[in-house]
Parts: sequence; structure tokens; C-alpha cells
Amino acid sequence: MNRPHNSHMARISNCLETILELEPELEKIELGKSLLEEFDVLKDFLQRIDSVTLNEEDVERVETATANFLEELRAPLAKIRPGRPLAPRLQ
Repeated sequence: MNRPHNSHMARISNCLETILELEPELEKIELGKSLLEEFDVLKDFLQRIDSVTLNEEDVERVETATANFLEELRAPLAKIRPGRPLAPRLQ
């Protein structure tokens, strides 16, 4: 595999893993219940990610969507985890 492909895979995996790490906390909030149904799709995609062809634009779009998603969850999750940051920064 070439370097850009490896970089793209690592960046996409980081985004998906960051979201999936929130699963236990999302179970505690009302908004999270509807989101949890989509987690199976994310988990399946993460298992098959090596077979996906990505370009820089795709990766940037996923990173932006992940950042927006985490921002939307900041307030609801702050109620159940006061004083703790939402998630580690995306790398």
C-alpha cells in the first residue's frame, strides 16, 4: 500500500473510532438512542475500510462531519459528564 492510502485509512479509522467510543455514553441520553441504530453501519464500515478507495477530499469530508457531529453532542453529553471533554482531538 502506498503512503497516502495508509494516511487516509488511519484518518478515517480515527474518526470512526472516536465516534464509536461514545456509544456507552450515548445510551444514557435520549438523542443517543436513535443514533445508536447507525453504529452498526459504522462498525461494519470500519471492518471493511481496507477495501475502500478514498481520496483526500473524501477524508476531509469525513473529518469535517465528525467534528460537526462531536460539536452537536457537546451540550447533551456535558450534562452526563460535567467537567470532562467530549472526545480526544482528531489527529
